[in-house]
Amino acid sequence: MQYLFNVFGRIVAIERANDRWSCYLMGADGKRQPLELAVPDEVTREELAQYLYDVYHESAAPTNGEVTEIGQG
Repeated sequence: MQYLFNVFGRIVAIERANDRWSCYLMGADGKRQPLELAVPDEVTREELAQYLYDVYHESAAPTNGEVTEIGQG
């Protein structure tokens, strides 16, 4: 299962496979590239948005100050 998040204006896809999280940065063309982000295995799906906020909070700006889940695939 893949989860999509808007992380302060950037689209991040996170997948769970073999009890590990893999992260990807989504391009405007729909292609994804690996994102060097280590999400601890014990982080639950429900905790992903908060984890992303904690890691990237310095990227927040008045026009994009949130991390929101935008879909699943």
